[in-house]
Amino acid sequence: MGTEMAYLIGMILGNGEIQHGRTESIVTIEIPHKNLETEDCHDVKLYVKASLIDIEKIIRPLLGAEINYSQGKKSTKISFKKNNAEYVMKQILRYVGNGSQHAYMKMSEELFNISTEEKKALLRGFADVTGHIRRSNMDHGIKGHHRVYLEIPRNWQLVIDIANFLKSVDIPVQNIDFGHPNFRDPYLVRYNNGNKLFWNKEHQIKIWANEFVKIGFNIKHKQEALELFNNELLDVMSSMQTHRYYWETRYNNKKKPIHPEENSELLPKLIRGKHYNSWKQLAEDLGYVK
Repeated sequence: MGTEMAYLIGMILGNGEIQHGRTESIVTIEIPHKNLETEDCHDVKLYVKASLIDIEKIIRPLLGAEINYSQGKKSTKISFKKNNAEYVMKQILRYVGNGSQHAYMKMSEELFNISTEEKKALLRGFADVTGHIRRSNMDHGIKGHHRVYLEIPRNWQLVIDIANFLKSVDIPVQNIDFGHPNFRDPYLVRYNNGNKLFWNKEHQIKIWANEFVKIGFNIKHKQEALELFNNELLDVMSSMQTHRYYWETRYNNKKKPIHPEENSELLPKLIRGKHYNSWKQLAEDLGYVK
């Protein structure tokens, strides 16, 4: 496969769209500007624009095609066009399960057999377009407890695939904030106020900053924040505290009330109608296991 292809597949799985034509397809990858300013008050758009130089160095030799860029206030888009008969395009389509939008793409089983370095490259590509690290990402607001968030909209299987992909390179997930009524509206506050689908949000995979250092970012302001927050975390925590999988920690047995939306057809059949007091129970049901 190669790390270049792995990185590109990660970006497409994370926030890509493929417009399928009869003879050609257009691939568009979006890099969201989660905040307009970096942690040190610089313009995020400028940092992303500078990062495109490094990204192009990775993917242009692979594509051999013109790469287009456009920037708006909320995101930067990368796009390219390839003939469907070309080897690279065939590979891309196979690895993402022939999906057209990232919310419905599937990781090919082949990806779980690639090398460790290729897996890290894929995760870096994925993180560049889905990942965020900000001071506000601290666990329960505790000083130094910094985390990286990977945000995945609607795609339940991809959440678990990425969690297992991280496990395959020995990176534990600290928490998964599922877009599920038991976690996004656990005490029915929004539901009782008439906002019955408030829970139907993106999923967030949360990873301790020091654990994510071995993956890192190609987006400059994200990498700078990661390095800063990694150092702050290691001032107050040790790797023995962070390098633990959920099955190595205690369950929180605090009971949540039954939520009517537990039966929503928006939930996968596998978990529809089930009640969860802990994200760990849900992750286990979906396949993130030891």
